[in-house]
Amino acid sequence: MLPAERDWQAAADAIAAARTVLVLSHVSPDGDAIGSLLGMAGLLRGLGKNVTAAVDEGPPEELAFLPKSQIILPSLARGEFDLMVALDAGDIERLGAVGAYGLAHSRHVLNLDHHPTNTRFGHIQLVNPAAVATAEIVYDLLQYTGWSLSRDVAYALLTGLVTDTLGFRIPATNSRCLAIAQALMEAGAPLPEIMARTLNRRSFAEVTLWRQALPSVRLEDGLISAAITQGDLRQARLGKETNGELVNYLVEVDEAKVAVVFKELPRAVKVSLRAKPGYDVGRLGAALGGGGHVLAAGCTLAGTLAQARERVLPLARELIAAGDSL
Repeated sequence: MLPAERDWQAAADAIAAARTVLVLSHVSPDGDAIGSLLGMAGLLRGLGKNVTAAVDEGPPEELAFLPKSQIILPSLARGEFDLMVALDAGDIERLGAVGAYGLAHSRHVLNLDHHPTNTRFGHIQLVNPAAVATAEIVYDLLQYTGWSLSRDVAYALLTGLVTDTLGFRIPATNSRCLAIAQALMEAGAPLPEIMARTLNRRSFAEVTLWRQALPSVRLEDGLISAAITQGDLRQARLGKETNGELVNYLVEVDEAKVAVVFKELPRAVKVSLRAKPGYDVGRLGAALGGGGHVLAAGCTLAGTLAQARERVLPLARELIAAGDSL
């Protein structure tokens, strides 16, 4: 169900009535999460709101180039808020510790997201699965309210569009999101710079991680998979989770239909899922307790790497056998 007129108006009214606003996004944030967060924070500050922005552990280093990224707090231990705006998070658990604090210390909650698996939490929902990125919904709210668009906000929102569409290359890319990108560029957002800083870069630590993980790659009947162990992460000197680029790389293999990458965490396993058109990994992610989109999803499973593989790979094979009818 797409947002109705009353939903947009309810969001606008809640923002207008709020003096203190908490803006946050999901754990292990990507470009759309941080771009949407900074875009919304910039818009609210332009309205004279007292804005606090937070994400568990702060923004990833590769997104520190975004204007005002330094305002994002890595944790929350104090503050009371008239309104909490949750961006790009399909459920409350994805908001992490900052979300738990915010929910306990905010009078109202606005849930703004584009994931089809969103649980519709909060008092007001602007959830639009037809949007290619949460940044698109932030832009739509801006258009609805008539707020002014600064260069910094445009920069942040275009970063969200670019990263969630992989440079306007995913099947969901449409003329409307390209028109929004054009409007953001006209407001001063530098598309070539954003592409260079997000899609066309990779640290040597990540290359080292790939070198460690690639020997684990297996391809069988359209299913390609790999595993990243804690040892691999230590060897690459990567303490934090990476941005999932390996799974994006594997799904590009000609013979692959579905890609799965297992990442061993201290007490669990993160599973990243990607698919070619015709295969719905979003439903698979949701069935495993996670979520996402048709072609990109994921979940986190308790247990060992071997247990995760034993649980996920048979389901992925069933998905391939069923096509989009799973």
